[in-house]
Amino acid sequence: MDLVIVPSEWPQPLRRTGTPSHQGSQVTSDESHSLLLMLLLLMPLTRDYICISLGQTMDVLLHANQEPNHYYLATRAYLSGVGVAFDNTTTTARVEYNGNYTPPSSPSLPYLPDFNDTRAAFDFITSLRGLLESYPQQVPTNITTQIVTTVSINTLPCPNGRTCHGPNGTIFSTSMNNISFVTPDIDILKAYYYHINGVFKTGFPRFPPIIFNFIGDFLPLTLNISKQGTRVNVLNYGATVEIVFKGQTDRPSYASPWVRFPCCWIWVWQFQPKQGPMNFNLVDPPYLNTVIMPNNGWAAIRFVATNPGVWFMHCHLECHQTWGMETVFIVKNEKYSNEKLPPPPSDMPPC
Repeated sequence: MDLVIVPSEWPQPLRRTGTPSHQGSQVTSDESHSLLLMLLLLMPLTRDYICISLGQTMDVLLHANQEPNHYYLATRAYLSGVGVAFDNTTTTARVEYNGNYTPPSSPSLPYLPDFNDTRAAFDFITSLRGLLESYPQQVPTNITTQIVTTVSINTLPCPNGRTCHGPNGTIFSTSMNNISFVTPDIDILKAYYYHINGVFKTGFPRFPPIIFNFIGDFLPLTLNISKQGTRVNVLNYGATVEIVFKGQTDRPSYASPWVRFPCCWIWVWQFQPKQGPMNFNLVDPPYLNTVIMPNNGWAAIRFVATNPGVWFMHCHLECHQTWGMETVFIVKNEKYSNEKLPPPPSDMPPC
């Protein structure tokens, strides 16, 4: 792909970019040019490279302030999982200036971090800052509901009549707090609204089932096989919620599945375990609706539950989601009509 650039004193729109939900994260850079990252509700950020992950979209401005020439814009994968097959090629586009000059036969490739350079990816992610004036309210500090959940790759016994390729003939599964979510035949929103029994159970665990070395490389043997169930977490309207995620796996995994929580926008922290909540940035943390979970990494989110209804929180890697790395939050109704789940529209088509 060729991009024709007119030299300018001001940054120019370059592209809106995203990664498909079956691929890992990607790192993008442009030779000699700085990239100005423009995200809704975030402070503008100038970087030499960006790290973009599953389902994410970024608006990037390129400042065309270099000598007229041809330049490469390049992208390749970021993947820290060991033993995972992935496409390690580099894809490129050309940035071509207008003007009279002799272009090179082949532009130089820009600097890109190594495909497993977790420090570079973490440095980019933690450099994101929120746009204070866009916050709908102050960052929550009085937490009323706290959840700590492991995000794991597990196994299940191989179903009868099938050949499974997991460890020791098992089938792969994924879990949150060792529960692999089972999608019911009846929609949970419908079951909740019409009080249909037997579709889901409340009581999604708010802490891992056992205490173990959360920063180690291996799951305890008792957690290798996950439990299956349709467990949901019920929240009171107005609850201030903190969820701490721990990416825990002893098997090859993509470096950065995304957990998506569409009920509301969330304040996000990426941190090392020895830092902990005492060092959270409570001034201008990024305000997003997705959070990246590096392999064996930590992340925390906070949000205020003011959108009544049924909300699906899940990993953005399709295989992880279908294997069970998801759960459901139900935000209860409050007193006033604008604080209640509205009825389905009269012309709503059946499933």
